[in-house]
Amino acid sequence: MGRTMGFEPTTSGTTSLRSNQLSYVRHQKLIKSFIFILFRYTKYMQVSKRIFQLETETAFAVLAKANKLASKGMDIINLGIGQPDFKTPKNIQEAAIKAIKDGKHGYTPSNGLPELREAVSEKIFYDYGATISPENILITPGGKPVIFISTLILGGQGKEIIYPDPGFPIYRSMIKYSGATPIPLYLNEDDNFEINLDQLKNLITKKTSLIIINNPNNPTGSFMDVKKIDKIINILEEYPNLFILSDEIYSKIIFDNYKMPTLLKYKNLYNRLIVLDGWSKTYCMTGWRLGWSVWPNNLIDFANKFCVNNHSCPTSISQYAGIEAIKGPQDELYKIVNEFQKRKEYLYREINKLSKISCFNPGGAFYAFPNISKTGLSDKEFSDFALEKKGVALVPGTSFGDKAEKYVRISFANSLEKIEEAIKRISTI
Repeated sequence: MGRTMGFEPTTSGTTSLRSNQLSYVRHQKLIKSFIFILFRYTKYMQVSKRIFQLETETAFAVLAKANKLASKGMDIINLGIGQPDFKTPKNIQEAAIKAIKDGKHGYTPSNGLPELREAVSEKIFYDYGATISPENILITPGGKPVIFISTLILGGQGKEIIYPDPGFPIYRSMIKYSGATPIPLYLNEDDNFEINLDQLKNLITKKTSLIIINNPNNPTGSFMDVKKIDKIINILEEYPNLFILSDEIYSKIIFDNYKMPTLLKYKNLYNRLIVLDGWSKTYCMTGWRLGWSVWPNNLIDFANKFCVNNHSCPTSISQYAGIEAIKGPQDELYKIVNEFQKRKEYLYREINKLSKISCFNPGGAFYAFPNISKTGLSDKEFSDFALEKKGVALVPGTSFGDKAEKYVRISFANSLEKIEEAIKRISTI
């Protein structure tokens, strides 16, 4: 006696000794496995289930893979990331440097510097003739917080939120995280990837709490003019309890002399309209993390509370740079848009010369969304081949929507020379 579960070897017989040693080893393995499973189970039990609803942006994964290949000596042309290739204008840089030297690096109000919100208000009036109080303007570290805040305020169990598909992947991610049901509003090539009015009508139900509109659109580059926006507004007027998030982050990058039909011109929507815009794309300030948004009176305080709880305030230095961007010379902005126009025209013309790839004419932003179905490859297969064999980084269409497997996104935020070389490379796929 005195033995514990056969762990102690007996004192007589080599067979019995061997048997007990094996039993001891087996029990050790079982116990270790049990502890590992218990640890993993306990770990996941401590994590909110909502965290598993979060998705990500494939563009960053493509960028990382492209950079890794480049570090190994491969010549990579990056047409994947949605980031202007121009430097932030010098006057904006100098304003930030001055703010640092002047010691303006402390906390600011959670909703942003009063002088910055005033500058945004004045800019809105100058550009669109719309009068918006600075008290209804929220400054955030980039545009994503606006999506985050609006879906959390208006989402939740039992709610439905309509979003464009293909569209910016963070829309669906944040809708799911909020607990609401994401309802895709499919954008089809036959409609030039614009919102189909009949489909929109059919999607709105009593459960619909929010609709997200993105114009110009990422990833397709589609642009809806004022006539189309008027028709959409006529439908939305039939649903006075439905809130609207208008993502207008590409509002200043529009081609062929068209103007931005901002939803801020529709005063009858002000009590349920959120407008998202910012500095990242317009002024080549992606890394500065600075965005602005307009909120209705009944939501602005809730939105500001989220800011207090989440990030305290936007970076002070970026805010002073933002003031200069809005109030300073706009010459560089016009040059940048003209350059994007040239690239868009070249890309559209040359892509459509290829036998297996076709593309509709983008109207805004700096993206093209070519159809690659004739190649016989899926969007992911095409993108992987383009990067690994041809050295061209693209983003698969399904990164922006499950039904976009026939497309890839091309960012023409790169030089004309690089775009020309990239088209030569993918023409042989």
